[in-house]
Amino acid sequence: MQFSTKILAKNHDFAYYYKYRRQAMKRIITLLSMILMALSFASCGYNTMQANEEEVFAAWGDVEAGYQRRMDLVPNLVATVKAYAAHEKETLTAVTNARSTAGSFQVTKDVLNDPAAFQKFQDIQGSLSSALSRLMVVVERYPDLKANQNFSDLQHQLEGTENRINVARVRYNQAVQKFNTSIRTFPNSLTNSLLLHLERKEPFKAQEEASQAPKVEF
Repeated sequence: MQFSTKILAKNHDFAYYYKYRRQAMKRIITLLSMILMALSFASCGYNTMQANEEEVFAAWGDVEAGYQRRMDLVPNLVATVKAYAAHEKETLTAVTNARSTAGSFQVTKDVLNDPAAFQKFQDIQGSLSSALSRLMVVVERYPDLKANQNFSDLQHQLEGTENRINVARVRYNQAVQKFNTSIRTFPNSLTNSLLLHLERKEPFKAQEEASQAPKVEF
């Protein structure tokens, strides 16, 4: 009886050891599988493409912030000019209308994937740039306005904003080029077509009227 008890205990210990070993092996296999999967995703560009897309969105946010800052300056700029040149109604109205159109255009991340919508956004912002350029030409005829401190402050703010917009657009285009290249080159292109389905982003294109910032220095 005592001998049988020892055998049962020994068998129980063996079964416990075998079960523990199987569980340990499963954990090791699971860990190795996860590591291999992570390496596979890294080598096929799964994470890289998504990181590149986030860079595009961040760069686009800087572009939007610059354009929004410019629109915020327009009302005060128009009001200041109007106080000295109220009869320049046509030019002032053009600036106001261009700002209104730019502000009413709904911009979402989907615009970055839609060539027509992106071109419309660029055209609208280009129209505001052109209207501001014409306004600055008008200002040349009013020395008292040019000497006004409030206008001078607004002028410098606008100039700085236009420079930031240009820098933001360049950085955005660089991010777009990096992203578009990453989703089109193998093996990333295969991963994208099977798993991510990320779409090509639209870059800013040079325009005859809108590619240059309005000249606001006197």
